[in-house]
Amino acid sequence: MSENKKNDSEGKSISDSSLTANRLYTKPDLEKIAAGEHYLNRIKSFVLRTGRLTPGQAKAIETLGPQFLLPYTGQAIDWGKAFQSTDTPKSITSTNTRPKILEIGFGMGETTAKIAQARSEDDFLAIEVHEPGVGALLKVIGEQSITNLRLIRHDAVEVVQNMIPENYLDGVHVYFPDPWHKKRHNKRRLIQPEFAALLASRIKPGGYWHLATDWQEYAEQMMEVLSAEPSLQNTGSLEGAYSERPSYRPITKFENRGIRLGHGVWDLVFKKK
Repeated sequence: MSENKKNDSEGKSISDSSLTANRLYTKPDLEKIAAGEHYLNRIKSFVLRTGRLTPGQAKAIETLGPQFLLPYTGQAIDWGKAFQSTDTPKSITSTNTRPKILEIGFGMGETTAKIAQARSEDDFLAIEVHEPGVGALLKVIGEQSITNLRLIRHDAVEVVQNMIPENYLDGVHVYFPDPWHKKRHNKRRLIQPEFAALLASRIKPGGYWHLATDWQEYAEQMMEVLSAEPSLQNTGSLEGAYSERPSYRPITKFENRGIRLGHGVWDLVFKKK
């Protein structure tokens, strides 16, 4: 749920997914980077907000971090090794055949934990930069004995660019990213053409990308950006081509409160061609 805070992210339109992703991310224009004109200079997938760790969160990071909190390496992830339980024989490599799901921005981790528990046959890699959120989710992982979830505390753009191979993921979740609702801040949103092309290139054919937001204008921008990405196909059947909320995504307390007040929530589900 939030790696840009938790209320919605970036966009507009693009072409050829893999070529664009490689051009913008694998071989960036060094002159433009030096001049501060390149996308990676302008956009991060988050704004780092300060927050104090509770004693329980700090203890969870100290005791559970070594197993469940992965370091950012800048190299392709060894998924099987990352999800290998410390008490699992090294000869077992079944993690390589389990569906691989990436979540960008999980906030305090409540939804992430519930989905991981409900989908125990899938493995989840969740990214968040907010340390209290990381500590909170690690605490839940320990309390609920969740084994199919790993975390990374780092910028999601760099993780996707450098650690996730092409055609690798079975699914991606981006829930309630920061909407940057002021017009002059719209360019800071996560869901924009360059990032859509990059992330789409990391999803397997047949894999899915599920987004949710409670900010209508941002939902419309998400729809425009993902619809313009040629490697993706919208699966939505509701008015405006939005999707029903999949049963695996629980309704949060915040979302429930908004619904009672008459606020909308928009789910988008796109499939990789």
